[in-house]
Amino acid sequence: MSTLFNSTRKTKIIDKEYSNDEITIKWQPKLCQHAAVCVGTLPKVYNPKASPWIAIENATTEELKAQISKCPSGALSYSEQK
Repeated sequence: MSTLFNSTRKTKIIDKEYSNDEITIKWQPKLCQHAAVCVGTLPKVYNPKASPWIAIENATTEELKAQISKCPSGALSYSEQK
């Protein structure tokens, strides 16, 4: 997890990572445009009202990779476990 600071508000903006045995999803809130492609594609994984809002266990690795590749802002990315 890395920390960025919003210069106009002096608040922390924290990149978050969510992992399982196969994949790590990285969410960069600073880049997020809230297009809701993630929520619309995999609503059982992405729930902005929940904490944590990403439940990686609710989809297969292939489903996650396919959805992440559609993120219009690049706020979601992934790396595969070795």
